[in-house]
Amino acid sequence: QHIYVDDYAHHPVEIRKTLEAVKEIWPEKAVTVVFQPHLFSRTKDLYPDFAAALDLADQVYLLDIYPARELPVEGVTSQLILDGLKKADGLIVSKAELVQRLASQVPEVLLTMGAGDIDTLIDILKKEVYHA
Repeated sequence: QHIYVDDYAHHPVEIRKTLEAVKEIWPEKAVTVVFQPHLFSRTKDLYPDFAAALDLADQVYLLDIYPARELPVEGVTSQLILDGLKKADGLIVSKAELVQRLASQVPEVLLTMGAGDIDTLIDILKKEVYHA
């Protein structure tokens, strides 16, 4: 059985709590997370905490930072989070690449998180990855 959960979590504490809950509910399943960081300022301030929280997953796919109301900040990218991962396998992907990778992988538990436009992928992922 494959499980897909979408969550609005966009702060490290929320991400950690969501991942802890998912791992408690399905402890025997591998968890793949797709995270879209929200705001350059938040990423700059909290990237070590994001990495530590995401390390609870088995696989982490990072999208580019969703800027919302902010302009880009030099040197602040999803790479900061990726570089901080110590346990989880991580990769930065485009949305198109993400769909292709997940369709070939078909994760046991897929968790998408973020407050940007990641929710626009829900129907696409359900259709392309899980044929639902």
